[in-house]
Amino acid sequence: MREEENKRSSQGSSVKRFFKKRWVFPAIYIASAAIILTAVLWFQGSDNATDKYDYESSDLTGKKNDTPAIEVNSALENLKMPVKNPMETTVKMEFYDFNASEEKQEAALVFYNNTYVPHTGIDFTSKNGETFDVVSALSGEVTRVDEDATLGNVIEIEHDKGIVTQYQSVKDVKVKVGDKVKQGQVIAMAGQSLFDEESGTHVHFEVRKDGVAVNPTNYFNKPVSELQEKASAGEKAEDTKSPKQQMIEEPATDEEKAPSEEEGTPSDDESSESTDKTNS
Repeated sequence: MREEENKRSSQGSSVKRFFKKRWVFPAIYIASAAIILTAVLWFQGSDNATDKYDYESSDLTGKKNDTPAIEVNSALENLKMPVKNPMETTVKMEFYDFNASEEKQEAALVFYNNTYVPHTGIDFTSKNGETFDVVSALSGEVTRVDEDATLGNVIEIEHDKGIVTQYQSVKDVKVKVGDKVKQGQVIAMAGQSLFDEESGTHVHFEVRKDGVAVNPTNYFNKPVSELQEKASAGEKAEDTKSPKQQMIEEPATDEEKAPSEEEGTPSDDESSESTDKTNS
């Protein structure tokens, strides 16, 4: 009996000594908190709302969004000169403006095949007389590439709302019909033409709105929208046919205008005869 009591007393005293240690109770608290937190997290994971309602992932990135990207409107572009290095070029012949002075109008007439033709564009030449890069003045689509012995090679590029730019007297053409070109893209090299031999190596540049030639000088470094508005307001050439059809004949001389004796008024004998017939 005494031995059992001694054992119990020794066990109780060891337990008391264990709980008297400072780290025992904090350890118990920490362990209890860890167990409770683990139980809460497990419960939340097992009762997830997404499992209850069986949501499906929308996967927006995986859907087919085939809507084509909208290109930047070329109407926001400013009209540029059709040359890669404007500082190295000069204007050889200007646009024939019906509102300009007689002196400027005379300087903008091309003499070809014994006729005068209004110049419906601007001729650019290099200062050293050599060839140079010809670039697109605006972004657009190539709609015409022709070889013309008279005008030289011709490139036509269509832009927004009836605006077309044309490049004549070019060589080494680098585009074809259907090509999409960017503003400033090299499309050819300056060349020559029979129609405007006096300009030498040059590029003849035209701007047309709804088929009507307008003066490019008035719209350089200005937005295309301004060209669309003002060009439709009435600034245009009198005739926009091809230069071959725009012939202005030389004015007739006084001798040509005066009737000849053979084709002029009837002679005195003829007039007297007619008088006698009427009297009879």
